[in-house]
Amino acid sequence: MNSNAASPAGPASPAGPASPAGEAHGEATATGESVLTLTVMRKEHLADAVVRLTLARPGGGTLPAWTPGAHLDLLFGEGLERQYSLCGDPGDTSSYQVAVLRVDDGRGGSRYVHDELAEGTAVRVRGPRNNFALVPAPAYLFIAGGIGITPIVPMLAEADRRGADWHLLYGGRTRSSMAFAGRLAQRWPGRVRLCPQDEDGMLDLDPVLRSPSPHTAVYCCGPAPLLDAVEQRCRPWPQGALHIERFTPRVREDEGSGTTFVVELARSGRELTVPAGRSVLEAVEEAGVEVLSSCREGTCGTCETTVLGGEPEHRDSLLTPHERAAADVMFLCVSRCRGDRLVLDL
Repeated sequence: MNSNAASPAGPASPAGPASPAGEAHGEATATGESVLTLTVMRKEHLADAVVRLTLARPGGGTLPAWTPGAHLDLLFGEGLERQYSLCGDPGDTSSYQVAVLRVDDGRGGSRYVHDELAEGTAVRVRGPRNNFALVPAPAYLFIAGGIGITPIVPMLAEADRRGADWHLLYGGRTRSSMAFAGRLAQRWPGRVRLCPQDEDGMLDLDPVLRSPSPHTAVYCCGPAPLLDAVEQRCRPWPQGALHIERFTPRVREDEGSGTTFVVELARSGRELTVPAGRSVLEAVEEAGVEVLSSCREGTCGTCETTVLGGEPEHRDSLLTPHERAAADVMFLCVSRCRGDRLVLDL
């Protein structure tokens, strides 16, 4: 998962209350975040190479709440875990829904979902967590490419519920590859524009982004070239207007392996040396301190940690420029230190 997608209250904040430790079919990590064992109640074909999973407690019951833009960590075992956006109804507290595109040359998570998970299969999940929250705004422009429609689907219903003026521009390779396309176009024919590439070519962003609007929040999710193109066209827009969720980390050609620095763990007073070529997360883990982590690419927000002293060198794909300047949180898997010392709330 995902960027400039941090929520207004800060990135990676839980989307709802966690289930208590010791609850049936639940466990709590040492860091206090809940892990639930759910059952695949339904697995259905949604579009070309896309399946939707409906997950629920084996015996029924309420699940932790979530808000549009949130994602789940699916824990498949043996170090394989992936983040998938929730695409169902936040008002349904009995089940979660995620849609997964099969990527044969990926890291294995989507292949596992498509090939191994069947109805009745148990799957461990962590979250929900929201790095892509829907901020209040009079108007919204949603831009989705391919499977990037998944976090946006519940946003459309929420924007409509709020009475906002909104429109969706949704592109994909073919109409049959575009999950939810028919349903969305039928429900909101005047607000949803579908642009299959084989029919209409690439998404034409200029007409919708040419004129900056001080009252419109832009939300975009999809492949990296689309996100980069939207970012470029939104540079004249007001600061904070653009919200992006990335599935893959932002490419930064100017980043090397970094220099050696010291990390102080404020809760214990321990000091750790982080050498060039090693991440803060690796150093902390080697010292025996448990920190939640998942993607290790700076996209999911799981390893967010409060910075109490020093200046972090942000290398994530989550924080907005304003949040980077605040320098009060960092993501341990990729970010480093601009000086020779950091103090972390660990």
